Amino acid sequence: MQRTPSAPNLRQVHLLHAELFAELERVGFAVGPGQLGENITTIGLDLLGLPVGTRLMIGDVVITVTGLRNPCAQIDSWQSGLLRHVVSRNGEGEVVRRAGVMGTVSRGGVIRPGDLVDVDLPTGEHRPLAPV
Repeated sequence: MQRTPSAPNLRQVHLLHAELFAELERVGFAVGPGQLGENITTIGLDLLGLPVGTRLMIGDVVITVTGLRNPCAQIDSWQSGLLRHVVSRNGEGEVVRRAGVMGTVSRGGVIRPGDLVDVDLPTGEHRPLAPV
């Protein structure tokens, strides 16, 4: 936003998959819902595999997925070494971001714990998520 103030805010809502907490626990980190800055925690949904433009209906709310969260080094000030477990490199040297997805609110409303997430994939060619 500082570089391009007129750009749209693609980072209104942060969603994170609860399965990441178990993965982090296995390598020694104690992390729970809300502790990585997410607004919504999901379970059983491959958030990172969704294409750009996917609409998520949760309770009364519709969220449009815009991209991957790109966490910064501040995450290490909370728990040292955590950043390298949510952002790493694969065997080909490509950066892999596992800290959830960002989205915009297409329709506001109420979300309650336990609400189901309905997924509406975009029509046409699916574009993979990139950092926003």
